[in-house]
Formats: sequence, C-alpha cells, structure tokens
Amino acid sequence: MGDPMSSERRAPHYMQLPREVVVGDGSMREIAPMCDRLGLGREVLIVSGPKTYGLVGSSISDLLGERGYSIRHAIVESAEASEVERIKALIGREGIRLVLGVGGGKSIDVAKLSSAGCGAHLISVPTAASHDGIASPYASIKGSERPYSIRAQAPIGIVADTEVIGKSPFRLLASGCGDSIAKYTAVRDWRLAHEVRGEYYGEYAANLALMSSKLVMERARSIARRDPDAVRTVVEALISCGVAMSIAGNTRPCSGSEHLFAHALELIAKDPGLHGERCGLGTIMMAKLHGLNWRRIKRVLETIGCPTTASQLGVGDEEIIEALSMAHAIRPERFTILGERGLSRDEARRLAEETGVI
Repeated sequence: MGDPMSSERRAPHYMQLPREVVVGDGSMREIAPMCDRLGLGREVLIVSGPKTYGLVGSSISDLLGERGYSIRHAIVESAEASEVERIKALIGREGIRLVLGVGGGKSIDVAKLSSAGCGAHLISVPTAASHDGIASPYASIKGSERPYSIRAQAPIGIVADTEVIGKSPFRLLASGCGDSIAKYTAVRDWRLAHEVRGEYYGEYAANLALMSSKLVMERARSIARRDPDAVRTVVEALISCGVAMSIAGNTRPCSGSEHLFAHALELIAKDPGLHGERCGLGTIMMAKLHGLNWRRIKRVLETIGCPTTASQLGVGDEEIIEALSMAHAIRPERFTILGERGLSRDEARRLAEETGVI
C-alpha cells in the first residue's frame, strides 16, 4: 500500500522568526539589555535616516555606549541598491555582527538587506508604523531587478517603542493600517492560487494575517483618535504580519493583487503616496473583484483617515486605470484574482468608478 499521507506532502520551506520582541512605551531602554542577551559582540552599527538619528539614533548610541559597546552609525537618505552596497562594505570592513535599523521603512529595509548580505544580525527599531516591514524577512529596495519586496532576513530582535511611534505623523500610522487591512484580499488571493493551481496554502499563517487585519478594522475609531492602546494594536498587527510571512516562507499571506496594484502605481505615478495608502486603495477594488464587502473596507479606511480615492491619494484617474491594467504583469508567477490576462482598460475604469476610487 502507498503512504496515505503522500498526496499531502509539500516541499519544505524555510522559517526565520525573531528571537526577541519588546513592544510598549519606553521600550528604547530595552535595546542595550537585548544586545547583552543576544551576545553578538560589542561592535554595533546603527543605520538610520538623518532626522531619525538626531531624534532617536543618538540616544540609542549613548545607551549602548554606556554599556561598553563600540558604536558606528550610517545615515541613509533612500532605500536604493547603492545604499545597500555602501552599508555592506562598511559592515564587512568593520567586522560588524549586529546592525540596528532605526527609523522608518527605508532605514530598516537597507539595514535588513545589507546585514543579510554580510551574515550580520539585525535588530529592527521602528519609529513609525507605516508598513509590515517592521518584522518581515523581506525588503523593498529601489534599483533592484524587481519592483517588489525581495528576500533578506527576519530581524533577530524588534524593539517597538509605542511612545515614539505614537508621536510620528499620523499619516504614517494610517498607512500602516492600510497595509494591515490589505491582508483580507491577500489571503483570499493565496487561497485562490491554492484552489486553482495547487499552490501551497498555510492555514496558520493565513489566519494570523487575517487576525491582524480584523483587529485593526475593529479599532478604527480608536486609531483615528490616536489612543495609545490602539497605536499598540497597529504595531502588534504589523509585527504579526511579518511573522506570518516568515511562517509561510513567502509574502503570500500579506501580499496579493492589492500589492500588485500598489507596486504598479508606484512605477507610473510621479507622487504615488505611501505604500500602505496604495495598498488600502487597492484592497477596496480587489475586494470587489473577490465579492467581499468592499464598502465596509472603504468605510473603515475613511474612518481611520486613509485615502479611499485617487484625488485623496494625489494621483490621476488615468494613473489608477493604468496601474490596474498592468498589475497582473508585475509578478506573472503570482496568481491572483486578476488572472493571467489581467484587466482591460475598460474593465479597470469600470472597477475604479464602481468603487468610487475615481
């Protein structure tokens, strides 16, 4: 007799999860103790943006310096391939084994990819909750061959000081909500790919991502008021989304047709808005294609203060239509509700008009 489980076997995939996570007001003070516990040497590189270093990075440097760490810091202006190569050279030259990515998505993504390329470890220290890159093993870098996130490494530690994050511009927090809510359509696309193409579908990772979306949607009014507990909910939801991707071994639980639209719009629009804002807008339209309650999703985004129309995002109607019609081609290997042929311009226009995006 054959093995009754043989038909259920799947190729193994690699999971890389954070070892330590600290979330809450005043968490910055936990960075030095975390570094002590991890025991990755005394040479530390802090990667941050110019403003962030002055606001937060220098304080972290002082805290670590008081514990006997040798600190170097690198200021990054943008998340570009050239910056990654510059930081990689610095890590290699100085023999650094621990990198702290301090700031928003750009700083953390550069730190994530450069440390991964050198075999160094990463601690993620977000100062804003604008997208799920806080904890994910993926980074979005301009100048790479692909216009979407690429595999790097999951941070070994995460320190999310909600007091600091709560003081960041509200638009960044709203963007993080858009990225969280996008998991509704991302998971539905993943399940569709499983049903149509037999692609691996991980129930646990899918439910973890969906739970994060649900919590954010349920707390929309509190988030709009910037209640401290609600800010923490958004941060924890984004961290959970990053963990879901690590468990799945890919970005499927968090990135579907709405992200393909977001990536396409970034390519064609002069000022495409924030990543999470584009994802939220895409989720409204992709939810309609899936037959989900897109009106509720739109109401929640409106309550939070996330753009729900092209004009609110600051892009033109034709840019929305073009992005919709080319989205399926961004990642041809990734099957979504858009199918293999995508949407025609007429179909794209009709979808955007019917959902009130244009």
